Amino acid sequence: MSSEPGGTPDAQTEGGGEAWSDRVFGGLRKTSERFSGNLSGFVGKSRLDDIQLDDLEDALIMSDLGPRAAARIRARLAQERFERDELQGSGERAIMEAVAREIAEILRPVAKPLDIVAFPRPQVILVIGVNGSGKTTTIAKLAHLFQEQDYSVTLAAGDTFRAAAIGQLGVWADRLGVPIIKGPEGGDPASVVFDAVKAATADGTDALIVDTAGRLQNKRELMDELAKIRRVLGRLNPAAPHDVVLVLDATNGQNALSQIEIFKEVAGVTGLIMTKLDGTARGGVLVAAAEQYGLPIHAIGVGERIDDLRPFDPDLVARVIAGVA
Repeated sequence: MSSEPGGTPDAQTEGGGEAWSDRVFGGLRKTSERFSGNLSGFVGKSRLDDIQLDDLEDALIMSDLGPRAAARIRARLAQERFERDELQGSGERAIMEAVAREIAEILRPVAKPLDIVAFPRPQVILVIGVNGSGKTTTIAKLAHLFQEQDYSVTLAAGDTFRAAAIGQLGVWADRLGVPIIKGPEGGDPASVVFDAVKAATADGTDALIVDTAGRLQNKRELMDELAKIRRVLGRLNPAAPHDVVLVLDATNGQNALSQIEIFKEVAGVTGLIMTKLDGTARGGVLVAAAEQYGLPIHAIGVGERIDDLRPFDPDLVARVIAGVA
């Protein structure tokens, strides 16, 4: 997935008959290989003693699953050992199968597609995230995903502090054939959102996707800005925003968790989208985020094509991460 600023639609290629499961497998290959490498010391072992369980827990943490998820998986494997004295089968494959099952148990409760259910329309979706996370490109991909479901979409360029963000979103709007509401660089984001909600309501648009600034160096300023946007939305539609979606860059690994913490505080995050999984060995952070925060994971991005963002499939991702897909 292209980073921002600078990622342009020209670099994206549509089409291709590759199955989504194959894209996920290819996109998470680095994560899977890292995971397998960290567990390579367990080849040939059918029993897990306490020392081996400690080593396994360390390997899970090194794979970016985080200490909480690693401890949970360790406890479950210990329980299996104590109940049956050995894992079904033998060796590394049996361990990875068991780990995959536990990862899936962690991920299933948070897998939730971003459905358009608001009435009256539009459903207002604020998209937030630090600059460089792939936020603007993700907005375009999300709009495309909605279009595939026959929903109408309007975009709002609420990140008025970066001309590049406004321009990039405008190029995407042209390519997707959707309206975009924007204001001048340095203008009031709340004013842009106000105009966007009025236009989308008048048009009967199903989904209004709002880009927002990603400046974390001044949390108070960002908090005040988002609070103002919420007040404006409340005057037009008391239920809005219906969703506050945080875009996370998987290449940040555990640093993505601190972003969740900050944005939960300042923006009231309701769900996550993880991008750039194809460019990192740190995809295990998905598991850490699910275990630590329990926020819905709406979708993942595993490539640069316009259709390389899809709803999150927990069982598929669990098996791919564990190398048993």
